[in-house]
Amino acid sequence: MNTATAAPAASSLVHPNLHPDERAAREELAACYRVFAMLGWVEMIYNHITVRLPDSVTGGEKQFLINPFGLHYSEVTASNLVKIDLHGNVLDGSTHKVNPAGFVVHAAIHDGLAGAHCVMHTHTTAGVAVACLKEGLQQTNFYTAQLHDMVAYHDFEGITIHADEGPRLLKSIGNRNAVILRNHGLLAWGQTLPQTFAILWTLQRACEIQMATFSMGATVLPVSEDIARRCTRDALQFSPEHGAGQDVFNALVRQVDRIDPSYRN
Repeated sequence: MNTATAAPAASSLVHPNLHPDERAAREELAACYRVFAMLGWVEMIYNHITVRLPDSVTGGEKQFLINPFGLHYSEVTASNLVKIDLHGNVLDGSTHKVNPAGFVVHAAIHDGLAGAHCVMHTHTTAGVAVACLKEGLQQTNFYTAQLHDMVAYHDFEGITIHADEGPRLLKSIGNRNAVILRNHGLLAWGQTLPQTFAILWTLQRACEIQMATFSMGATVLPVSEDIARRCTRDALQFSPEHGAGQDVFNALVRQVDRIDPSYRN
């Protein structure tokens, strides 16, 4: 059994007097893990949501927060998130381990895409199912229509523990914020955590509806490229000028607070 699974649910930070920007980042990310747990976007102790700490905290160095390996998302708190560098080295004295198979992909995106403040990865049933289709996500529903020309695909290369996959992943992604990892799952990245969540939520819903639609065995009604292009332009939910998902994320955090606000600890 991996010893990481026996890690305690809480970890005291070496520097309790945190910079307020790091404290805010920790609370927001911990809240997001609880939101994922509430939505059922969990894979036991696996998968990750990562954020890059702002320069006000790091002095310009690339440092990140990630979940402690061995804990369920419902156990993640602001204090037990682990601060690491691009190589996965622990920077805050945490006793928790970091899953190398998780951070390889995240490190490549954070390092290679200037706007990738946050990266999210899931193995939901609908997401993996669509990722296994040769045709991938098809332009057939309200949610896919909001992702016109936003979805990238990356071919499956096995368990993501090899850093040499990074350049190929970045080439596959280009500038697209929604990513389908073929035979694997879903990924999204963005300039803020709420924006990344809004992108992933839309991609997840698109996959759920596609899976439900195709299960009926009837002829599927496609959405034209022109209409999809207009839908993506008109939706505005990913735009920083229109909140970039902050209102939706805040609403879900309020639900988490009513259930269990311990993520703030």
